[in-house]
Amino acid sequence: MLLAPSLLSADFLHLDKDIQMLNRSEADWLHLDVMDGVFVPNISLGLPLIAQLSKQIRKPIDAHLMIVEPQKLIPQFRDFGTHILTVHYEACTHLHRVIMQIKEAGMKAGVALNPHTPVETLTDILPDLDLVLIMSVNPGFGGQSFIPQALNKVARLRQMIEDDQLETLIEVDGGINLETGQLMIEAGADVLVAGNAVFKSPDPLKTIQKIKRIQT
Repeated sequence: MLLAPSLLSADFLHLDKDIQMLNRSEADWLHLDVMDGVFVPNISLGLPLIAQLSKQIRKPIDAHLMIVEPQKLIPQFRDFGTHILTVHYEACTHLHRVIMQIKEAGMKAGVALNPHTPVETLTDILPDLDLVLIMSVNPGFGGQSFIPQALNKVARLRQMIEDDQLETLIEVDGGINLETGQLMIEAGADVLVAGNAVFKSPDPLKTIQKIKRIQT
């Protein structure tokens, strides 16, 4: 199981401190939520700030673009050293083209699904994906409550992946803590994105250790 703490829940006045903590931690990736105020009602990290933060990040960058026309930013995220770039199914008219552009830029490609979007919409493109991100909250804000129906989506997606003998990873984001993380891993998830559960805990390093030790 991989763990990707979300910087969206970090202390924005001391991002350098929280990034250094993650660099020392057992976390596998660092999750960057990028919002444009159009696709979602919030605005998060801008490109100049990400450019500076990326110089300090020592974990693979897991970037989640909650923006319209994400294909326009593929070169910038390549230059940031992004490991995996995830775009939203709902934001891409020509999804296959965008996925190919991400791969041609040297990054792994992921697709995120909003809570209302069924996993079956990915049937024809699933073999081309390195990762599918299941949103277990509505995107745009941190600290929301977990949507239980996401468990069924993860289980259905896991079956699709196994039926086609694929290596696509399933990532889940939204309301993830020790309890919901356990349920998601049991349903078939490979990667957990945790925000408040990590950064709002008294001891983030110990919380990361506990989440990493979730067993099925």
